[in-house]
Amino acid sequence: MSLVKKILCAVDFSEATPVVAQWAAEQARNSGAELLVMYVVPDLGRYSNFHIRNDRIEDMVQSILDGARQNMEDCLTKHFPEIEAQGFLSTGYAPEEILKAAKDHDCDLIIMGTHGRKGIDRIIFGSVAEKVVKTSPIPVLTIRPYGVALPKGHVA
Repeated sequence: MSLVKKILCAVDFSEATPVVAQWAAEQARNSGAELLVMYVVPDLGRYSNFHIRNDRIEDMVQSILDGARQNMEDCLTKHFPEIEAQGFLSTGYAPEEILKAAKDHDCDLIIMGTHGRKGIDRIIFGSVAEKVVKTSPIPVLTIRPYGVALPKGHVA
């Protein structure tokens, strides 16, 4: 079994993020691995066919990016205070961007949350975690943050 030297933690800034972040921090601490934290901003370019002016789409994407940068700074400060973690943003389709980042950064493990959606919610929203798990060439640790025990000594 190979050592985990670099971990990619994908966050979505939802109420699940604190739990996912705590698991990622614990794994990085235990293995001595480098920790990368990423957020994927959805690519809104696909809405250009809906007669929305491109400048409006670009403004919206820029606003989302500005908010995401601040959220990432807050996330790193709040959830990784005692561990060195590097945050970054990507724009595009989340499963593809997560897998691309893991490959580009030579990661050994991906950690991400899953919302555990079922029924129509799953059909409408899909499952980013499922798509990553099914296609990732490296191990993926998925955390369902509701009703899951935190690593020893942590609180949400």
